[in-house]
Amino acid sequence: MRSLTLISCGAALAFAATTASAETFEKYGEVEGWKVFVDVEMNSCLIEKIDDLENVVQMGLTADKSAAYVGVFTKGETTVKKDEKEAVAIAIGDNVYLGEATGMRGNITKGYSGGYVLADDPQFIEDIARQYEMVVFPEKEFAFVVDLTGTLKAIEMVKTCIDER
Repeated sequence: MRSLTLISCGAALAFAATTASAETFEKYGEVEGWKVFVDVEMNSCLIEKIDDLENVVQMGLTADKSAAYVGVFTKGETTVKKDEKEAVAIAIGDNVYLGEATGMRGNITKGYSGGYVLADDPQFIEDIARQYEMVVFPEKEFAFVVDLTGTLKAIEMVKTCIDER
């Protein structure tokens, strides 16, 4: 097992569940089912995928590419509370990562709640890029699976996007 080396959030990450309608986001491209956006306000880039149930997965890199964030948001019923921290285990391929998720509710697109993790472990980023699913085990909710199909090319596009900033 690996521990996610979490970094402080600083500003309340403006990326969460925006689905391209916010003025601070400009569509950069699309690859293998993932949309790539420029976050004009944060001078960074992110990827987003919305599944058939309207669940949203967002991932991005900080502008200096030293850390990644992964957020998962749903319209489904949750007990997530804004800014509440919760232990989380994330299984990707052969690796299990332990860390802390921060809840988001109210400061994201209306009707969505969920959480995000921040990590600067290069293996975590590599696993997300190269594996096809991520199993998330939150402390208080039921486990769920996130489809990672296409993340390798989407992450490559995000890196290009950030290089152009």
